[in-house]
Amino acid sequence: MAEDSDEDKTESATPRRLDEARKRGQIPRSQELSTFAVLLTGLIALLMLGPELFDVLRQIFLTELTFDRGMLHTPEQMMLHFTQATGQALRACLPIFFACALAATLTPLLIGGWLLSFEPLTPNFSRMNPLTGITRMFSVRSLVEMLKAILKSVLIGGVAAYALWSEKDQFVQLIAMPQDSGFAYLWQMSRYTLLLVVGGMALIPLIDVPYQLWDYYKGLRMSKEEVKRENKESEGDPHIKGRIRQLQREAARKRMMANIPKADVIVTNPTHYAVALQYTDKMRAPTVVAKGAYLLAERIIELGREHKVAVVRTPPFARALYHHAELGEEIPAALYTAAAEVLAYIYQLREFQRHGGPEPTLNASLPVPAELDPQAIDAS
Repeated sequence: MAEDSDEDKTESATPRRLDEARKRGQIPRSQELSTFAVLLTGLIALLMLGPELFDVLRQIFLTELTFDRGMLHTPEQMMLHFTQATGQALRACLPIFFACALAATLTPLLIGGWLLSFEPLTPNFSRMNPLTGITRMFSVRSLVEMLKAILKSVLIGGVAAYALWSEKDQFVQLIAMPQDSGFAYLWQMSRYTLLLVVGGMALIPLIDVPYQLWDYYKGLRMSKEEVKRENKESEGDPHIKGRIRQLQREAARKRMMANIPKADVIVTNPTHYAVALQYTDKMRAPTVVAKGAYLLAERIIELGREHKVAVVRTPPFARALYHHAELGEEIPAALYTAAAEVLAYIYQLREFQRHGGPEPTLNASLPVPAELDPQAIDAS
């Protein structure tokens, strides 16, 4: 089956599609946002630590540019002196490096979140296809990346050139300035230039972040057929699900029929409904072990008679039980009195069958609340 073309992919990616892409290591990222965050963090750190840093660097310059005739004949001392100066400079810059590294680590989490996936490391020989590489070279994404590179070059170069050009007269006079004044002016000019450059670069991530998010979700768009296929895979084939439900109903019915011999009584409508009740000393209230309507009700009555379970005709009580008592659960409290009278009648009937005596009779109008009897509700 041929892949759907981009024109057919008009539907937004489903949560499952997004989750699969994330597992493959595909998440939205903006390199420009990370670059800007690192530069901004570095600038803030430099502004905060700048005076101390420039004092250290100034002292290093003064020390290293001082001519020491004794070192001309001892190269080892020159290397040791240089190593110490380099270490001192690095230690002075270490807080700035650490702040920039922290920004580079945390910034990508802003739009893509945290992701740990080893799937991108697995070999993929399709990436080595020259035709695919050539196609990527002339794709819309490559064009956008080229335009971003040009924009960055023009923006950064233009801002830096403007900053230096505006200070060209003072910059030329820097050679003739006293040492302290020269370092102070150099720090001021560096700070001014960095502020302009970083401020100008803020425009790039403002454009790049929305584009990267749009491009990411556009690349994961799906066709209507793919959405239907995924829904079918997620929810299952309707025919298979229907068959499963049918098998479940059959299994539940078999279990229900197997419980009928345990019942104490079956109350009927007499032909519309049949509900089998069981009660033992361990139960808080009678429990429904089987119930059904029409053909199933007939089968319950037939099976009950086969196992010598008493069948009692109590239309209001049977209707109330069928509609308001769940299979395998206790009957509603409102039907306790009616159930007690029916069970008492069954126990008396058993005694009569065993020992004789006066034949018991069942109350013709059991105390069934009208709101539990559908027929009574319809009549009202």
